[in-house]
Amino acid sequence: MPLRLIVAEDAVLLREGLVGLLQRFGHVTVAAVSDADALAEAVREDPPDLVVTDVRMPPANGDDGLRAAVQLRQEIPGLPVLVLSQYVERSYAMRLLDSCGGTGVGYLLKERVGAVTEFMAAVDRVAVGGAVVDPEVVRQLLQLRQDPLERLSVREREVLSLMAEGRSNANLAAELFISEAAVNKHIGNVFTKLDLPVDTDGHRRVLAVLAFLRT
Repeated sequence: MPLRLIVAEDAVLLREGLVGLLQRFGHVTVAAVSDADALAEAVREDPPDLVVTDVRMPPANGDDGLRAAVQLRQEIPGLPVLVLSQYVERSYAMRLLDSCGGTGVGYLLKERVGAVTEFMAAVDRVAVGGAVVDPEVVRQLLQLRQDPLERLSVREREVLSLMAEGRSNANLAAELFISEAAVNKHIGNVFTKLDLPVDTDGHRRVLAVLAFLRT
């Protein structure tokens, strides 16, 4: 189904590129703005199905986009937000994922926009309440938790990283060239070894993994 989106990005070429890409896939950009204040005004006036916003933008050229996104999610519970960042900022990702329960949120590096299939899959996933985290952010979080993760095999670490990206079991199987039965077995091993609750709900599974990585 077509989505109504608001795009916030201060770089004109990227902003227009995002609008064009979304339009190509049948979605409608109801507002394309260049600063956090305009983003907040546009969302409050006509809440969209999804907000796509940069982290750093005017007026202060700090993390204005992220702060606006978190504030808007507090005002409009369940508002789906996909944040784009030039660099890996673990604290930014965690602040966003912690907002309003962490559902309907995504944090991607801008370079991921160039991988059109992955980016549009993230748009669709976040719009329906899922959670998506850039693989590079996941890798850096994993590096911070080396001791507990030593319990996992190399394959189980690969599965954990893909799970945190919000991948389905079928997608995991295709990515790793293994059967879905093997994926289920690896996921069970990951949950057991990391003492995570088993949950068949996709975005809750991501949140469980991220909760572990945060601690």
